[in-house]
Amino acid sequence: MRILTGFILLLATSSLLISPVSAEDWTLFRGPSSYGASAATDLPTQWDGKKNILWKTELPGPGASSPVVLGDHIYVTSFSGYGMNEDEPGEKKELKRHLICVDRTTGKVIWDKSIDADPEIEEKNFSGFVALHGYASSTPAVDKSGVYVFFGTGGAAAFGHDGKLKWNVPCGTKTHGFGTANSPVIYKNTVIINASVESGAIIGLSKKNGEELWRWEGVEKSWNTPILVQANGKDELVFNTKKTVRALAPSNGEELWTCEAMDDYICPSVIHHNGIVYAIGARKNATVAIRTGGRGDVTDTHIVWQNNKGSNVSSPAYFEGHLYWASEGKGIAYCADAETGDIVYEERMDPRPDRIYASPIVADGKVYYMSRTKGAFVVAAKPEYEMLSHNVIEDDSSVFNGSPAVVDGKIYLRSNQALYCIGQ
Repeated sequence: MRILTGFILLLATSSLLISPVSAEDWTLFRGPSSYGASAATDLPTQWDGKKNILWKTELPGPGASSPVVLGDHIYVTSFSGYGMNEDEPGEKKELKRHLICVDRTTGKVIWDKSIDADPEIEEKNFSGFVALHGYASSTPAVDKSGVYVFFGTGGAAAFGHDGKLKWNVPCGTKTHGFGTANSPVIYKNTVIINASVESGAIIGLSKKNGEELWRWEGVEKSWNTPILVQANGKDELVFNTKKTVRALAPSNGEELWTCEAMDDYICPSVIHHNGIVYAIGARKNATVAIRTGGRGDVTDTHIVWQNNKGSNVSSPAYFEGHLYWASEGKGIAYCADAETGDIVYEERMDPRPDRIYASPIVADGKVYYMSRTKGAFVVAAKPEYEMLSHNVIEDDSSVFNGSPAVVDGKIYLRSNQALYCIGQ
C-alpha cells in the first residue's frame, strides 16, 4: 500500500452536479450521491415473496439496469423479442428495448415505449457474457426535462415524461463480447454518454435535440458510468478506463487530469467523497484513492493510497469513513478505511451468494447486496462484519442484476421478471 506523505483530507464537501431534484428522488445510477448512499430511514431488513412486498409489477422482459425515481414515477428499462433463452434466443430482428414508466405508489404501468434494434449493427449474439446481462443494462438518467437512456448500438435517446420520443441518435456501431452497460450522466444542458464499446469515446449530447456538442476519443475497455464532482470550484467528469483514471471538463470534453491505475478492463464506476475519488476493479481486483483537482498526469502527486483488494464488476459504496463492496465471484464482503485504504474486514458471506453483479447501496445503517440468483444479503454498515439477514423472493427464480434504488423509506428492486416495491 502506498500512502501520500503529508496528506490532509480536504475540508470542503464537494457538491454533486445533477439537475435540481427533491432529496427523495433517485435520478441516476447509484442515486443522487453517485456512491450508492441514501439518508432514508425505516427501511426493511427482511422480506420474502410476501413479507414487506408492497407491490410487484411484471416487466415486459429482462434487464440488468436499475430503476430511477422522479416524483411519483419510476423509470426502468427492459428488452424483449430476442434473447429470452440462451439455447433458443430467437431472431435478432425482433429485439426491442423498452423504457417503462411505473406509478411509484401503486406499481401500475403508466406507459411502455420501445425502440427497435437494427439487426445489421446490433450487439453480439445472446450468448457468453452478453447472456449474463442482456441488452438493457444501462440505467436511465432523469430530470424535470425528461428521461435519457443509452441502448448501446441502439444509440442514446430522450423521452418526455409523457412517453413521447424526443430524439434517438447513434453513438457508434462497434460491439464487444461483454456487451454494453454504461449509463447516461446529466450535466446542465448536456447528456454525457460513455460509448467506449461503440466508438471508443465519451460524447456530450444536447438534452434538447441530441446534437453532438463534444467528443473525447481514446476510451478503452471502460464499462462504467462517469461521475460528476467539483474540485477547487471546477467541474470534473471522472471515469475509469484501461490503466487510467481520467477527468474531463463536462462542459466541453477537455481533458483535465490522468492517473495511472488499473491494469485492464474496468467495469466498476468510481465513487467520490470529500475531494477523493475511489476507483476499483480490473482483473487484479485493486483499489486506488486519488485526490481530485489536479492537472495533467497526477500519478506521482495525487494518489492517496492503493491496495490489492477490489471487485471486478460491482462498484463500492461509501458510508461514514468506510468503503463497502463484495467480490463478484468469491462471495466475500469487504470493508476498507476510506482515509488509509486499510482493509477493516473481508468476510465470506453465508450462504454463498453466487455471482454479485449489482452494486451495493448503504441506507439506514445497512449495506444491501444483491446476488444474481441467491437473494439479498443485508449487512450492518459498520467496521465490524455482521450479517443481519438473507432475503429470497421465493416465487421469482429469475436473475437479479440491477442495483436497488431507495426513496422515502422504500426499496425499489428489479429482477429479470418484475419490479418490486419493498417497505414496512
